[in-house]
This record gives sequence, C-alpha cells and structure tokens, in this order.
Amino acid sequence: MLTLRQLFLTNNAQTTDFPLLLEFDRAEGVYMYDAAGKAYIDLISGIGVSSLGHSNPYVINAIKEQLDKYMHLMVYGEYVQSPQVRFAEKLVSVLPADLNSVYFVNSGAEAVEGALKLAKRYTNRTGIISCYNSYHGSTQGALSVMGNEEYKQAYRPLLPGVNFIDFNNIEDLELITEETACVIIETLQGEAGIRVPDKTYMQVLRKRCTQTGALLILDEIQAAFGRTGKLFAFEHFDIVPDILLLAKALGGGMPVGAFISSKEVMSALKENPILGHITTFGGHPVCCAAGLAALEVLLNENLVEQIDSKADLFLQLLIHPAIKEVRGKGLMLAIELENFELNKKIIDRCIENGVVVDWFLHCSNSMRIVPPLIISHDEIRKACEVIIESINYCTSEMGGI
Repeated sequence: MLTLRQLFLTNNAQTTDFPLLLEFDRAEGVYMYDAAGKAYIDLISGIGVSSLGHSNPYVINAIKEQLDKYMHLMVYGEYVQSPQVRFAEKLVSVLPADLNSVYFVNSGAEAVEGALKLAKRYTNRTGIISCYNSYHGSTQGALSVMGNEEYKQAYRPLLPGVNFIDFNNIEDLELITEETACVIIETLQGEAGIRVPDKTYMQVLRKRCTQTGALLILDEIQAAFGRTGKLFAFEHFDIVPDILLLAKALGGGMPVGAFISSKEVMSALKENPILGHITTFGGHPVCCAAGLAALEVLLNENLVEQIDSKADLFLQLLIHPAIKEVRGKGLMLAIELENFELNKKIIDRCIENGVVVDWFLHCSNSMRIVPPLIISHDEIRKACEVIIESINYCTSEMGGI
C-alpha cells in the first residue's frame, strides 16, 4: 500500500520538483504536530493565514454552528445570508467611513481581479500602475501586475496597459496621470522581503492619485489584521485607500477574500453590464462565520496591542554576524542573509529542529518570520534559539561567515 506521501506525489498536482513534504497530523496554537507527535513552531502562519494560530476554539465553534444551519445556498449577492451580512457589518465598523461596501470573494487573487475590474469600470480608464517586485497573486490579471518578470514571462500575453514603478520612489509617482485607472500597491511589500515604505511616500502617493483621479488600491492581503501592529497597515501612514484588498487572515483559517470600497465606487459593478463581477462561492457562509469569529477574537483579546512588544523581542534576539538586516514592522519580518544557499540550509536546519520558516518569492536570500499573533514571549525565545543555533551550525559547516 502506498504511503500518504507517495500518494501525494502520485496524484496531487505539484508546484515544484522539491516540495517540503512535511506531513502533519494535527495543529493547535502555534504548533503543528507530525504523526509521531513531534511539535513544530509555525513561524510562517501558513503564509500569513493562521494569525490566531491553529484550531482556535471560538472560530471552530462558529464554523460548527454555521454547519448546523446551512452551507452554500446561492451565488454571491442574491440572497440575504446572515454570516455575510454580519461579517461585512463588523468589517465596516472598524474601517474608515469611505470603505463601507464589502464584496466577498474566494481568495486574495480574486480580490485583486475584482478590484482591477472595478477601477477600470468606475474610471472608464485602462491604465494600471504597479510596483517592481510586487506580488498580487497568480491568476492572469494578478500576474499582469506582479513586478517580477521571471514568474510571468512564460504566460504572456498578459493584461495590456500595465506599467511599473519603483516602490518607495517619490519621483516615479509622476507616472500616475489622468489616463491611469488605478495604482495597485502593497502597503508593505511582502514577497520582496518585507519592504516598509516611508510615510511621506505613501502620503504623496495618496495625493497624486486624488489629483489625477486614479483609484488607489492597497493590497493588505498579507499585512492586515494586526500583523504590523495596527489593525490595518495603512493606519501607519495616515491615508485611506479607494479600494482595500483583504484575504489570508481574513477567514480565520478558512478561504475567503474581499475587496472593499465606497458604495459609490462599488456601484459601478451593478450596471452596463449588470453582474460586473460574479463569484459562486465568494462569501461562503461557513467561511464568513469563521472570519467574523476570528475578527472578534482579534479585537476582544487585544492581540493588536501586544504586537510591538513581541516584535521588539524578535529584534533583540535575532542578532548574529551572519544576519545582515532584520526588516519589517510588527510581526511581519524578514531576516536577510548573504545568499539563498545559506538561507535554504538554515531554513532546512530550523525545520529539522522543529521551527518552520520560509523564504520569499522575490527575495530568496531572506527568511520569512510571520508567526501567529498569539505567539508568547517564551515561544519567541524558543524559536529564536533554534534560528541562531541553525545559523551557527550552517555557517560553520560552510566554513564560517
């Protein structure tokens, strides 16, 4: 009989020739457990999804309660479904007044697709501006605004009319004109290795979009829900986007995304033609119930207020001659090392010793640290001990720093 790993390699579509092949039996809190019971600290939260850790009881209970009522009833936007309504109400209550219309979808990539369509439809323009080294998803439209040619060249032709600017470069903002439908930008660049823009840059960007009539789309698919020390990352810069993109932590571990705008802008999807964006499973009742529960936990347990002290502890402990820099904000951090070869060896060593870390798509010499927000100070110390030991071991094996 084939093992589960063999079946995975035989029947499941593969994304690389070298998957991690970690096999977990259960997960709880910041830990994942293999079949033998070995515990692994999850320092990447399923790439930013499991912000409350794994198996949060309040979220699980909300899922079970909704399962007893109903699951899928109808494509999004036709029936009044309580989980969608209550979740949208809660999101709107914690957002600025102009972000008051929530369109639920299935994923971050679909949120990007919907937002790009909305911006073009509302402005009646076609020009789109994105940033080099950006990441917004892998569907055709999202791939079109990805700022790394290596990952998109094989799939051309892509969406026309897309131009790229350097992130955090004020001079490039002059390329935003009256022909620009939208600027889509990560509030903090994620796959570029956690790049935090200057506050002045973000404010000039907001002003330039307002001056030209271009819509500002902020992609907070990785950065929202307390990850950076604020509920939403744009709060660090005293700006408000025209369209906000959410996913990952939005569903409390369940698959859901959203693009959020004003009622005025969002109404552009209702006519000429009607049904401007359609999604069968978007806003699935079970996912929305989980998302609402997750947001309530985040707010009620004051998790956002704890982020800065936890981030400070990481910064205090992640000191080593081989570490060139630790970048980021809150619990969205990148450890920069000399090269990918060293980074990969350290990552493999960390995983072997029970700490799951990862690298970045557009910055392979940096290690990703995006743990569940519930991680304790003791767990941070334990994880950092493993990281530092792994750096020592790997640099010694490679002949020193």
